[in-house]
Amino acid sequence: MYGCETWTLNAQATQRLRVTQRAMERCVLRITRRNRKTNEWIRAETKVEDVITTAKKLKWKWAGHIARRTDGRWTTNALHWIPREKKRPRRRPNARWLDEIKCFSGATWMRIAADRDMWKEKGEAFIQQWIENG
Repeated sequence: MYGCETWTLNAQATQRLRVTQRAMERCVLRITRRNRKTNEWIRAETKVEDVITTAKKLKWKWAGHIARRTDGRWTTNALHWIPREKKRPRRRPNARWLDEIKCFSGATWMRIAADRDMWKEKGEAFIQQWIENG
C-alpha cells in the first residue's frame, strides 16, 4: 500500500488488487479454493479492510492535505502543472490522478478542501461509493 495516495486505478488494476488481497487472506488462513469458502466468510475471519477502500481513503486525505498547503512545495506545483503540448493522445486518454476527485467533488474541490469538516464529510461519501461497488 506504500504510495497508494498517488495511484490512478482503472477497473483492471482494481480487480487485480482485490484478487491478490483475497489470495493473501486465503494464505493467512491456510485454506485453498477447494475448501469452497466465500469471500465474505474469509473477510469476516481476517477482519481486514478492502484494499481499494483503504487506497481511496488515503488518496482523499492526501488530496485535502495538498489542497491546504500554501508553501509552494513541489507536490502542489505538480498538481497545477500544465504541459506545454496541451494535446493528449488521440485514443481514449488515460485517467489522471485528479480526474476522480474533480468528478466527485467538482472543479472547486480545492475550496472545499480548505474547510476540513466539509472535506471530511465529502470524503465519507467518496469512500461509501467504493464500499457499495466493492
